[in-house]
Amino acid sequence: MVRLLTLAAHTLALLKAAATATATPDVAGCPDSDCSFSQVPLTQANLTASKVQQDLGPLLSKKTNIYGSDDSRYEHAIGRWQAFAAPQFTVIVEVAAEDDVSKVVKYANENSVPFYTVNRAHGGARAQGDFSGIQINVVPLSGIQINPDGKTARFQGGAYDQEAIDVLWEQGYVGTTGSCGCVGMMGPGLGGGHGRYQGLHGLISDNLIKMDVVLASGESVEVSSESHPDLFWAMQGAGHNFGIVTSFEMKIHPRVVDTWFFRNWVFTQDKLEDLFEALNKINGNGTQPGEMAVVFGFFYLDPTFSETEAVIWWSMHYAGPQEDAEPYFEPLNNLGHINVTEGNVPYTQIPHATRTGEDDPLCDHGMNHVIRTAGLQVYNITTQREIYNLFNQNIKDHPEFAASYIVMEAYSVEAVKKVDHSASAFSQRDENLLVQISVTYPPEPSLDETALEWAGKTRDLFNEGQPGRLPSTYINYGLGDESLESIYGYEPWRLEKLRGLKHKYDPENRFRYYVPIIRD
Repeated sequence: MVRLLTLAAHTLALLKAAATATATPDVAGCPDSDCSFSQVPLTQANLTASKVQQDLGPLLSKKTNIYGSDDSRYEHAIGRWQAFAAPQFTVIVEVAAEDDVSKVVKYANENSVPFYTVNRAHGGARAQGDFSGIQINVVPLSGIQINPDGKTARFQGGAYDQEAIDVLWEQGYVGTTGSCGCVGMMGPGLGGGHGRYQGLHGLISDNLIKMDVVLASGESVEVSSESHPDLFWAMQGAGHNFGIVTSFEMKIHPRVVDTWFFRNWVFTQDKLEDLFEALNKINGNGTQPGEMAVVFGFFYLDPTFSETEAVIWWSMHYAGPQEDAEPYFEPLNNLGHINVTEGNVPYTQIPHATRTGEDDPLCDHGMNHVIRTAGLQVYNITTQREIYNLFNQNIKDHPEFAASYIVMEAYSVEAVKKVDHSASAFSQRDENLLVQISVTYPPEPSLDETALEWAGKTRDLFNEGQPGRLPSTYINYGLGDESLESIYGYEPWRLEKLRGLKHKYDPENRFRYYVPIIRD
């Protein structure tokens, strides 16, 4: 879910048009090897929408929009889920065709202006705050087409989770998306991409067949196991460092059930130890079956139940009817909850029913989210109590942090662990649990250090609860200033390979604003 909350991040990758049977857009001619622009050099000092429109506009498709801060659309275009260390955009280029992306990148390179890709604006990493330049906005690229084989589909760059879930479900299919309805598909997918169907079908990245990628040079290439296979490996787990995905083809799967069953419980803190003991049994050290898709929950302050003490909200989602789900749900039924909701609904309704829908508060833009994450194998019950107590103390001491939360996710990892560990740049197939704190508050610099301290202490407690294991950082849930080994893997060959590929495909480190492999 992460992008449940976050998550994911991310949305920084665009996607090249699903070359479908649609009409060719009306685009002015610009051979790949011969795009020339104004003879007046563009710099950050004279970077304006009118200047970019004059130079670049005639080369782009007619429906592409170029605008700056004086345009009524600007505030919406720069709005982000993560306000902490947000990128700064001088000019927005809202592309209407996949080919536009390559032209914008070449133009930016020729004028030494940074570029940055935005879809749903959910990237949480801190390096984004170093960016100033042109935003390449791919929201209009939203096409989804199921291929004639019924086994694959093509997605354009603006495709996002709820849209993909709805389109596929309606036509009798499901796919691996993130869990938050509001988050883009490919942003999280470039970092692996956890979601409710991963226990049955693997991560988002495990289902990728091919991608159309704009490289740092502006060159467009097809990337797959047969074309640029080294880059295909890197794009599946570290892709934010290598290119802009303008379209992608991935596996889809027949819809085999008509409904999912969910139940949401609310517990008071005195049930904490019994709850996490039960959760460890349900997860079975990573043996949770694929149909028992996810068991996740939060510590958060809900004035409906208490204005001074965080509650524990927990949810279970089963891919099938209630009667099949109940044996898995029973341990939580008997703990003594203060509230419960449930339902047997189509999968399209599961995100909103479990607080991760595109219109739910977790998807709201404009707040600071100081996030820290860890990967675990089991919950340490003693540590969970310490983390809860620390959470309660901080929201008491700092009322400004009242919107903060800690999310803990146990997805089924059945299909994830069947994939060879060395098959992609995603390095964290040994983790059974994904946890994250988000210290959430309206932007206020005077609170940043306190937020970082609390978030860091919480992450440290999670890691201290599993002595002998090295920390791991899920790329879509971290701030990006964690150790590269914790993000990309501790085996020396992994970072060596990634650095070599970075030198090959992006020697000038153009893609350096989201958890960069090369840190200046």
